[in-house]
Amino acid sequence: MGVMLLTPRVFYDDRGYYMESYSKRSLQEIGIETVFVQDNHLLSLKRHTIRGIHFQNAPHAQAKLLRCTKGRIVDFAVDLRRGSPTYKRYVSVELDADSKRQIYIPRGFGHVCMSLVDDTEVQYKVDELYWPEYDRAIAYNDPEIGIDWGDIVPIVSSKDRKAPKLCDSDVNFEWDGQERSVR
Repeated sequence: MGVMLLTPRVFYDDRGYYMESYSKRSLQEIGIETVFVQDNHLLSLKRHTIRGIHFQNAPHAQAKLLRCTKGRIVDFAVDLRRGSPTYKRYVSVELDADSKRQIYIPRGFGHVCMSLVDDTEVQYKVDELYWPEYDRAIAYNDPEIGIDWGDIVPIVSSKDRKAPKLCDSDVNFEWDGQERSVR
């Protein structure tokens, strides 16, 4: 099971809409057995705010189910599993409040997103609680990963500005031979 883009069923009527933003049964039907234990919510006030590349090292690695609930982002999942056929490669997708699409990012992947408009909100579930001592970041502009951010002036936290390159990181993910690649 790799990174997956999910599009929920949305039911519209004259009042608005209804959707299941999370259904354990629906996820199981497509092969996602992840049990989520924490919800996170972030707000980026300005466009071109970059958050990441973030992850938690094992044994407290996190899978994520992420959606943009206001505004628009470009979201990236970076394969950090040494030995994987897609090691250091990434997938990216635009997510916005209107499409309601979600991205599932399994353990072993780093996560980075950039707001494309002001006042953007992102909500996501994780399957492992936050452990500060396992919290890690890799430089969002690491040349080995090679994300093209275009011609922007990014807004980046001091933590992310100081993040090491992948080659200097203590990321401890190893590919287990299972087919959970970037698609």
